[in-house]
Order: sequence, then C-alpha cells, then structure tokens
Amino acid sequence: MTLTHVGGMDIEELDDSQVARVPFDALTGLKAFVVANALTDIGAPKEIISPLVQQLPKLWELMHHYGMTTIELNPIRMRPGREGRLTPVACDFKCGFDRDDPRWQRLNLPDHLFTSDTSEFEQEVNQLRTHQGQSDVFVINDEGTILAPTFGGGANSLVTEVLGQSAIISSDFGGNPPYTKMKEVARICYKHWLKQANVLFIIGGKSNNTDIYETFRAMGDALREHFSVHGPTPLYVVVGRGGPNLVRGFGALADACDSVGVPYRFFGFDSAISEVVDYAKKVDEWMKRGGRAEIAARLGIKQAA
Repeated sequence: MTLTHVGGMDIEELDDSQVARVPFDALTGLKAFVVANALTDIGAPKEIISPLVQQLPKLWELMHHYGMTTIELNPIRMRPGREGRLTPVACDFKCGFDRDDPRWQRLNLPDHLFTSDTSEFEQEVNQLRTHQGQSDVFVINDEGTILAPTFGGGANSLVTEVLGQSAIISSDFGGNPPYTKMKEVARICYKHWLKQANVLFIIGGKSNNTDIYETFRAMGDALREHFSVHGPTPLYVVVGRGGPNLVRGFGALADACDSVGVPYRFFGFDSAISEVVDYAKKVDEWMKRGGRAEIAARLGIKQAA
C-alpha cells in the first residue's frame, strides 16, 4: 500500500517522510491498524485518520474479490457531513485486472475495455507516458467533429457522455504535463484529427496543480506549427478551464488563435462545465449549418474540407 495525504499528482516529488509504503499480508488482508499506523507515521491530520481507517481496508476486499492487480484512488477528498464528520470520496478511480483470474468476470465488463487493438493515434500518444502528466486516449468516433483534449477524469466522463458521437476522442491529459510533452500530445492530436474537426474543445475543471499557462502555451504553439506545415483548416476553438496562471494561459492561447485567424471563445473557472459543453455542441451545429464555410472563406480556403 502506498499512501499520502499530500502531493496529488506530484507524489513522486514528495519527501519520503510524507509517503507511506507499507507491505501487508495478502492472506490476512489490509487491516485497519495498518492504515492507522501509516497515516500516523506521515503526520496526517487526526480528523481524517478515523474515516480513512474505516474505509480504506475495504479496498483490499474489492481488489481481491474481483481479480484486480492494482487500485489507485487519486485524489480522495474529505466531504464534511452532519455534525462535521468527514466522509472520504474517491474522485478518480483506476484499476488493473489479472485476466487469468476468473473473478474479474463477476463485474460483467464489456469486452472492448480489454481490447489490445489500438490505433496509430493511440499508440503515438501512449508512447509519451511519463510519471508527470496523463496521456490517456481512446478513439470514440473516427468520423466525429469535436476534438476535445480533456484535463481530469471527472471532466472526461462528463464530456464523453454529453458529446456522444460528435466527440472524436476520449482523453485525460491532466497531471501537470511539462511544456514539451503537452506540445507533442497536441501535435499528434492535430495531425490526426484537426482537418475533420469543426471544434477544438479544450476542457477541464479547476486545476489544483496543473500550470495552465504551460499547457495552453504548448497547445497554442502546436496549433501555429500545424497551420504552418499543413495549411489552414476551418476551426472554432472553445476552451473551459480554471487553475494556476489561467489568465496568462488564456492570453497565450488567444495569441495563437489570432495568429492563425480562427475564432475562439474562452470560459473561466466560474463557468459550469456542463454549460461549456453545451456551448461547444451549439458551435459544432453552427459549423455544420454554414459556419465552417464562412470560416474557410475568411482563411482564404476555396472549399471547406
């Protein structure tokens, strides 16, 4: 068990004194006292110890009973309830399965979740996986019209569900990716999908640790280079984001959009993600009704792709 009450996506950068790495006996399971001792050793606040001690041992039962090899919860947020008592809420859950263990079949998961067939696009992005920054992608509809690089698991779930078949990809590029990695991810996305996209929809919640300026500067620079190499394409950019250096990030991305001549609309942290997603869908519909041809004419393209 690896556990910390600080750090989030930057757990690799924490001092060893802030991270508990505790072995336990798989035959007897993860006991409450193991969790309690680990949290005490790393100096966790007393008010979070009791709720976590009650809930975290149940993860071993989940892992053991359904043939899992790993479970990751990051982050766990503490929600105050009645009388001020805290309840742990898993905001992002990931797991891996042992396919040779028949117990995973109890969950009745669809077969496509375990497919080993990946597209060229997915392979290119997956090669960029590092300890810093997510690079998880899945092609939803290769004939879609909204290219949505998404930041955060919660935003990804909402966007994927609401956009439906209009979405080209499902993705999570959060976790404070460095400039070089984010620029390369954006370059790959643009190379494969920008020609057919009506909307470049950059969306995520309010970040705690992702530097918005670095990620948006990288995506803007990649957009400039794409237009320079491949030529202009009719496009409308819609952005919804919050977090550190947001205004600088918006400025960098706006400069890039202005330099290539595409329209854009930015929404800050005070805008609900659901409303921003609806706006992106309306822009996509407008593009299909003639907006794409209008932007193409403005860019000097004789015929929209």
